[in-house]
This record gives sequence, C-alpha cells and structure tokens, in this order.
Amino acid sequence: MSTVSRKPAAHPYPQAAGGTATGVAVADVVVIDDHEVVRYGLREVIGDSSHQLVGEAATASEGLQLCQSLTPHVVLLDIRFGEAAAAGAVSSFELIAQIRATSPETRVVVFSAHDNPGYVSRAMAAGAHDYLLKGESAEAIIRAIESAAAGRPPERAAALRRTVGMMANRVMNDDGDSPLTPRESQVLTQIAHGLSNKEIAEVLAISVETVKEHVQNLLRKLAVNDRTQAAVWAIRQGLA
Repeated sequence: MSTVSRKPAAHPYPQAAGGTATGVAVADVVVIDDHEVVRYGLREVIGDSSHQLVGEAATASEGLQLCQSLTPHVVLLDIRFGEAAAAGAVSSFELIAQIRATSPETRVVVFSAHDNPGYVSRAMAAGAHDYLLKGESAEAIIRAIESAAAGRPPERAAALRRTVGMMANRVMNDDGDSPLTPRESQVLTQIAHGLSNKEIAEVLAISVETVKEHVQNLLRKLAVNDRTQAAVWAIRQGLA
C-alpha cells in the first residue's frame, strides 16, 4: 500500500484553478490492483493528466484502508484479485459495497480484463459507477475518471451503461418463484459469478454440452435473451 502526499480535497469534485480548455476538474484517484504493471501503467496515465493519484493498493484490505483515510473522488478497481482464491478473502464486489458504505462520495470505476456480463451485473449491483476494460485507451480512462468524479453517467460504450439500460427497459420476473430446477439454479449462480460454460462444467463436474443445455433451458424459462439478463435476475433473486 502506498500513498502520495497531497492536500486533502473537499467533496464535491473541486474545479481546478482557472479550469482547462475542457473545464476538467482535479480528481483524487486511488488504484487497487494486484498487478504491479497495471498500477505502473495507471500511475503514468494519471500522472500525464490534470488529476492526482493519491494512493495505490495491491489487496482489498489495503484498498479499503486507503479509501477510508483518503476519501478519494474515484477508485480504479480490478475485478479479480489473486487473493480472492483464499478462503474468506474479500471479493472485489464486496469491496465495492464496502467502499460505498464507508466513503459514499467515492465513486468506483471497475478496471477489468474481463468483458463478462456476469461481472458487469454484479459490479453494478454492488454500486460501481462504471466498468472499463483494460484494453481501453489512456484518453478513455481519463474520461471515465472525470465522468465518475463529476457524477455524470458513463459513456454509452461502457459495459455498465449497457447493463443499466437493459435493467431499466426490461421487466424481470421478481415474484420470488423460481421456475428453475436445482441444477439450472446452480448453473445460473455460476453465470452470475462470471464463469464461462467450460468453467461451470468443471465446477459442477458435468460436460460443457450439458451446461449449454441448462443455459438454454434457463434462458427460456426466465424469458430473457442472454446471460446478462439472466445474471441480473439471479442477483435480484439473491442467487448470487
């Protein structure tokens, strides 16, 4: 865990003295990622902008401590930590909720290598503001920081916004009665956790073809079009 000395910034998002050509304000940013090379890259990207990197952490616990002590405007958070495999480790989704609970004015931007609808849905449910892929350009990262700090909606291309739009426009079955078999419910839970068909097959000790059959059946029974909608249904029903 590391911090960068700086003057405490008052919320809401302060305007830079004199502003810039685009009216960009100065945001305090914390990066939480267990990969040194990712933290280094973000350090360079943020350092080349008008914003301030005020802290870095490689674990969920260190990241939460930083957020509690620094109350940054924005947190860039990896969605999967190497430590997550350990028993009792805090997941990124739990960390999002903890950050939002302890520092409500801090907005979390998930920065992930996984273009996975299950992860997007769970991050949104936990309180993330945006979901960026690690292949995004430096400019896109800075725009996401600025949008989050200012409380503006994420860009149209962001996965989080697509999921938010889907939830707003799709009427889901929230009556509490699951039409699924126990095995289909197990498969749905794994979908909501972000697992692929192959990974689900390994977890449940069944074939990939059987997983595909269960997926098709549960999509039909839930009257949803894709895995994202199914994952949202699972989260609403408390299955994930």
